Amino acid sequence: MSRVTLAQWQMLAAVVDHGGFARAAEAIHKSPSTLNHAVHKLEEQLGIQVLEPVGRQVRLTEAGELLLRRARQLIESAASLEDVASRLAAGLEAEGGVGIDQIFPAAAQAKALERFSDTYPQVRVQLHESVLNGGTEMLYDGRADLVISGIEAQGFLGEPLVNVRFVAVAPPRHALHQLGRSLDLRDLAQHRQLVVRDSALRQSTNAGWLKAEQRWTVGHVSTSLDMLLRGLGFAWIP
Repeated sequence: MSRVTLAQWQMLAAVVDHGGFARAAEAIHKSPSTLNHAVHKLEEQLGIQVLEPVGRQVRLTEAGELLLRRARQLIESAASLEDVASRLAAGLEAEGGVGIDQIFPAAAQAKALERFSDTYPQVRVQLHESVLNGGTEMLYDGRADLVISGIEAQGFLGEPLVNVRFVAVAPPRHALHQLGRSLDLRDLAQHRQLVVRDSALRQSTNAGWLKAEQRWTVGHVSTSLDMLLRGLGFAWIP
């Protein structure tokens, strides 16, 4: 067990911050004698002088500066702990699960998560990157508290956020670019298509244009992009 209480460190910090016992006592609504006793008891328990008189005021000794610097970390941690406890008591979850479709704009996702972290710094976030039905499946299973998906989740409230347009993309040296004319879907059907798999475990579906005779299916948009840059096929890219 610690010999010195958190309250003693808090009173020492108050004395230092306000330049003396009288001003500190007025600021934290304690009597000067209470503060004096707490600090002297702290010095007695630690066996170290932490304050020294300078005229009518007091200042930290060299040892006191080191100890108080460490003690402030304890004071801040205790305040943070109490804040978390009050938020939990008010119904705030300790951890939240978020399912976000891989086609959702990365910049918007990062900005939203940053704002959430600023407001609720103690809440852990489990971020799941989903495709098609994967997000709504997590919502139905209770594995996510919030989902951003291009597929409507029946029985849940939602609102539209953004329209995402898909464009057929092939690398510059791909054969499709060598045709020298406007393309149609029949041209695409003759070449390998890179497709991202539905991340749902039970009711996965196919969506979009899937009429190429050759098709490679991957698990993440980033993998599709990497293969695209390597000239391994064409893909519909958000």
